[in-house]
Amino acid sequence: MKKIIFNAALFCGLLCSTLAIAQSYPNKPIKMLVGYAPGGAVDLVARSLGQSLSGSMGQPFIIENKPGAGTNIAVKQLIDSAPDGYTLMVAANALAANMALYKPQPFDIDKDITPIAMIGSVPVVIATTADSKYHNLSDLVKAAKANPDFITYGSPGNGATPHMAMKFFEQTAGISLKHVPYKGGSPAITDLIGGQVDLVAMNMLEIAPQVKAGKLKIIAVMSAKRSPIFPGVPTIAESGYPGFEASVWYGLIAPANTSPAIVKTLHAEVEKALKSKEMVERLTSVGGEVSPATSTQFLTFLNAERKRYERLVREGNIQPD
Repeated sequence: MKKIIFNAALFCGLLCSTLAIAQSYPNKPIKMLVGYAPGGAVDLVARSLGQSLSGSMGQPFIIENKPGAGTNIAVKQLIDSAPDGYTLMVAANALAANMALYKPQPFDIDKDITPIAMIGSVPVVIATTADSKYHNLSDLVKAAKANPDFITYGSPGNGATPHMAMKFFEQTAGISLKHVPYKGGSPAITDLIGGQVDLVAMNMLEIAPQVKAGKLKIIAVMSAKRSPIFPGVPTIAESGYPGFEASVWYGLIAPANTSPAIVKTLHAEVEKALKSKEMVERLTSVGGEVSPATSTQFLTFLNAERKRYERLVREGNIQPD
């Protein structure tokens, strides 16, 4: 009987503690890590989400950019932080890719992080300057076959989704381009406009404003269907290379062992933010979409992506910087 009473008291104590955490969280500013330079797509998504969450949760969300090592620096800071809900990270495809790309494996998503919520996805595109001689994918392939390793393209980094997609496009098209990795999309776009690289492989979120401003043009979209924003641009699949589809996804994560009560609170607030006009417009205006999902579904998705990238890295013999 004493054991039963003790166990009941222990359960009630844990329940009350969990409820207390949920009721008091958050009571101070929350740090949101981004593994890329300011101005890039992940940074823009994080700032949009942070602004929305700050309004609904009553505490500032402070964006801290930690570019480098393919986002591993930011992930390391996250997993070394206290699992109290006050250090979070907006992650993208590199979270799944880096476990296959880097040796020794820098982290394990099953052991080191707590998935909170999916945010959304945006298609990858190939873009160049508005006055470039490459008017379409055919022009690019023809020039690349005539001059292997001569045409340069920038990406947000080695192993990033745009880099992976371009690597396999090169193999399929029988061409060889020179890859120039950057610590995020913004500096790559700056160098493209300045003439330091010939092309960029990037998500549409970062490219769209420059296209609308007349500085850049998109010569191919890697989504399954043409973008409703730029309907005149063909997909890679319909340009003679079927089966190509590449998008950049975003999600919110926390350190391992974060309280289920805090995860539940954050997930509910993210879901609410994804229904807001601002977040929906931010993604749909560039052909993307919001992607609500439960924390469990997000974990399942991450593990599926992990396996997919293991195969891509192995077959493409892709190496980190």
